[in-house]
Amino acid sequence: MAALESRDTGVADDSPTPVGPTPPPSSSPPPSPSPSSGDTVLGRSYRSLSIGIVSVVLLIAFEATAVGTAMPVAARELDGVSAYAFAFSGYFTTSLFAMVLAGQWSDRRGPLGPLTSGIAAFAAGLLLSGTAGTMGQFVLGRAVQGLGGGLVIVALYVVVGRAYPERLRPAIMAAFAACWVVPSVVGPLAAGAVTEHLGWRWVFVGIPVLVVLPLALALPQIRRRAGGPVDGAGGAAPDRRRIRLALGISLGAGLLQYAAQDLRPLSLLPAVAGAALLVPAVLGLLPRGTCRAARGLPSVVLLRGLAAGSFVAAESFVPLMLVTQRGLSPTLAGFSLAAGGATWALGSWVQSRPRVEPYRERLMTVGMVLVAAAIAAAPSVLIDAVPARTVAVAWGFGCFGMGLVISSSSVLLLQLSAPEEAGSNSAALQISDALSNVLLLAAGGAAFAALGGGTVTHAAADASGSHPAAFAAVFLPMAAVALAGAWVTTRLRSRERVVPE
Repeated sequence: MAALESRDTGVADDSPTPVGPTPPPSSSPPPSPSPSSGDTVLGRSYRSLSIGIVSVVLLIAFEATAVGTAMPVAARELDGVSAYAFAFSGYFTTSLFAMVLAGQWSDRRGPLGPLTSGIAAFAAGLLLSGTAGTMGQFVLGRAVQGLGGGLVIVALYVVVGRAYPERLRPAIMAAFAACWVVPSVVGPLAAGAVTEHLGWRWVFVGIPVLVVLPLALALPQIRRRAGGPVDGAGGAAPDRRRIRLALGISLGAGLLQYAAQDLRPLSLLPAVAGAALLVPAVLGLLPRGTCRAARGLPSVVLLRGLAAGSFVAAESFVPLMLVTQRGLSPTLAGFSLAAGGATWALGSWVQSRPRVEPYRERLMTVGMVLVAAAIAAAPSVLIDAVPARTVAVAWGFGCFGMGLVISSSSVLLLQLSAPEEAGSNSAALQISDALSNVLLLAAGGAAFAALGGGTVTHAAADASGSHPAAFAAVFLPMAAVALAGAWVTTRLRSRERVVPE
């Protein structure tokens, strides 16, 4: 769901660079047939490539919707409810390192290598989680998935930036969003049914069979249209400074997450160590001015993090809240999020229409307001008199807003990226996305655990397991973060392109 602007040279360039067309690089990917000006993403020139990369996104979508439905049952069976947030943030923590690696790898050798390696790691992580005997092994499997996911998502952005002209990029981003419609409806139902009748493990070990189709369809077209380095970067050595910063940001985020879940005085030590690693890494990998919402690219990057982090942190606790506080089955709890896939795709389709281009920033403001309202409305179901279906309705509106914001931020990023920067820029946007997920999940998880959320049980079986305040402490702060994102949408345009330190 979840590219930015950073020049991948290893040398800081503090001078502003005007936004505008970039001359063709001296060395470019293998030439592809020239499409006609009226071609579409499913036209003759792009059909095979579009179907292939959309299939990759479809795989990720099935994983996210199915695994999210099975997660509460897996956590209870493995006696790991207190570490529930780790199962989500472990994925994002390792993906941070993989995103930087994928950006360097893609710019120097093309996106084919990181894409294939990422899909393989993604499948391996699913198998590791599906065979877990302890919550520790389960979280480890999610971490391996994160490595694969970080490689795949950046490589896909590079493919879009290289293979599609600018006029078709909003449409292919909308197609990515549309991939979530069927999984969002079928995934929770299928995962809930499998969890109840066969066991949650089959939800994990069954998904890797979907790897074959994306590989068969996407890789030949990617090799032909987007393979190889750009601008003579093939012989360049990896930027070791950025790799070190990537390790720092990943390790720092992991230490902060651990400290947030272990609410003892000694946890201050890993918290301080994590912050010491994280702060300089963030300053080195993100555009200067991101933390203060400087106009232009820094605000695009910041907005992506605020939107994705607040929404994912809140959504991660929705099934658990419905299962433990309202007594819903895993199937019904997962299905409460199903409509969101269709409305997310609708929002992404709206932003892809050429006639709305002059109003893109206003649409993004509306989108963030909808996200904030949906998150704020979710904990209302903690009141018994409020129908549980309220979450489904609210989440449908929130997902529509996310469709407007996430796809539009991707479009703005690619507009600001020269071909030789697509990999590192995509990595930076995804770092903002994933890092925000980790930090906000850590904060939400800490609040949840501090208020007794780690002891929740199935509400229908044990009323004493009710801890509504623990859930409210997750949702309401995330709604405030989303509102801050609405303000950031007013600062997305700039005449200058900012380059990170």
